[in-house]
Amino acid sequence: MKQKTDQRMQKKSKLRAALGNTSSIAGIVLIVIFCLAPFYWMIVSSLRPARDIFDVTLWPKTVSFENYLAVFDPSRHFGRSLWNSLIVAGITTVLALLIATVAAYALARIEFRGKFLILTVVMAASMFPLVAIIVPLLKLFTGWGWINTYQSMILPDLSFALPLAVWNLTSFFKQMPVDLEQAAMVDGCTPGQAFRKVILPLAAPGMFTTAIIVFINAWNEFLVAVTMVNDAAMQTAPVAISKFGGISQFETPYGSQMAAGVVVTIPLVILVLIFQRRIVAGLAAGGLKQ
Repeated sequence: MKQKTDQRMQKKSKLRAALGNTSSIAGIVLIVIFCLAPFYWMIVSSLRPARDIFDVTLWPKTVSFENYLAVFDPSRHFGRSLWNSLIVAGITTVLALLIATVAAYALARIEFRGKFLILTVVMAASMFPLVAIIVPLLKLFTGWGWINTYQSMILPDLSFALPLAVWNLTSFFKQMPVDLEQAAMVDGCTPGQAFRKVILPLAAPGMFTTAIIVFINAWNEFLVAVTMVNDAAMQTAPVAISKFGGISQFETPYGSQMAAGVVVTIPLVILVLIFQRRIVAGLAAGGLKQ
């Protein structure tokens, strides 16, 4: 009797486990579909000819690359816009990572009065609405002669990227045991050498994760770029896409905009796929207690 009861309980446990796994897989599939559906529709729309752009089929009746050819028409300067986006996002990421790494390490390791207040101010700065300061920034940069320059886009992006980078890296450095630096100094390293040779290599996953987040935000930034730049040769890719025009002033080139959106998104997808292991390692390491 007891054996039959145990068998029934085991069957129930296996059934519950199977149902749990099935529901988890179903949930993951739904989330993936929900997240990727807009990108898939963007790809499909970019492959439709202009006459079929409003079709609702899951795949184009006629696959056409005319939208991609239109995107890279020399008159649109879209290749130059991609290069401008790369410069702005790349420099912003490098500067944010350099400054945030040093600041976060100091906040994580040095005990001083007001440290919590500084971290609170850092987070508050990241929540400040950009639209509230864009007009004063425009007036300031106009006075400095910075309109249509890279620095007019990089500095505002950097000011909003730094709080997030500092907060992320501070949390990451706090998880690393102080014994690492102490052991390195016992072996003859100075504090600076211990930081460079011991801490930085171990902090690489967290730094990669932070760099990817900062780069994506800077790559997709629109408000600062469209405000500070009115020269087609200096505009970034998001601004260039917003200014795509049709044959007439009443026509919106949806196909070209979709194709440009695919071109802008592909570098980010490739970047995440290349560094996905480091990103996952950084996110996991930041959530572990040492």
